[in-house]
Amino acid sequence: MSRTKNPRKISEVVCEMCRSMGLDDAYQQYKTLQIWNSVVGEGISGETVIERFYEGQLFIRVKNPAWRMELNFRKKEIIRKLNEALKERIVNEIIFR
Repeated sequence: MSRTKNPRKISEVVCEMCRSMGLDDAYQQYKTLQIWNSVVGEGISGETVIERFYEGQLFIRVKNPAWRMELNFRKKEIIRKLNEALKERIVNEIIFR
């Protein structure tokens, strides 16, 4: 067995594998759900629950109507931050319920 000169990150290998299997959209959706807490912070993540992500729409359950109103005001900023963290435009809309 020979060693490669340029080892690769496992995340790169998984991403490449998903693309080759036609699962790129599913992988991108998974990544979006994984970074939600780090992008919005502890305060917001403590008041929200991710319901689902489908065709560019992220559905978020909000525990309190006052938080829902606040998050609707911040929606564009949150979408921008999510897409920046993902390094491509994946999230088109967030629906707070």
